[in-house]
Amino acid sequence: MANTSATGGPLAPAVATPPIEDDALDDLLQETVAGVTGLDGAMVRPRWQPTVPQQPEPGTNWCAIGITVQTPDAGPAIQHDPAGDGSDTYIRHQDIELLCSFYGPSASGYAQRLADGMAIPQNSEQLGLHDVKFVSASQVRPAPEFVNQQWVRRYDLTLSLRRKITRTYPVLNLLSAEVQHTTDSVPPVAGTTNIDQ
Repeated sequence: MANTSATGGPLAPAVATPPIEDDALDDLLQETVAGVTGLDGAMVRPRWQPTVPQQPEPGTNWCAIGITVQTPDAGPAIQHDPAGDGSDTYIRHQDIELLCSFYGPSASGYAQRLADGMAIPQNSEQLGLHDVKFVSASQVRPAPEFVNQQWVRRYDLTLSLRRKITRTYPVLNLLSAEVQHTTDSVPPVAGTTNIDQ
């Protein structure tokens, strides 16, 4: 059983699922890039994979994506919810940078299509269901690669996203407390006060 504020020790979130992370977050971003660009889903690939697949031929349009930075804001908001036994709701915002590298004869066009298409509200609706919002797109930059004795067309674009992270921790309601106090009078007067809900 997980700790609560009554037991002391570290507190794990009461609900383990939100927000989406790791493969689930990668899948959401992959679906978004594929949908906005019109590339086949199999042609929008994770940038880093345990088993590196063979790179498509230079004449194939495709994209490699990967989160390069996740930056939390300066401090979370923590609010106590007295319902039931009580809990603390933790809310923080996080900036995400998604590097998208487009390859193939139409690489620049697909990069520009993503940059333009993300500004259309309908294109980011699926992200919004997970408290992720599109903020901006960077410049499209050429970054050709020399592979197998030939130059391969590549254009890079970074999407800036922001998401809200909400977690609930088992910080229980304070039902009673014993408070010891001392006045600053001469001579000091000490006392104890019991506070009950």
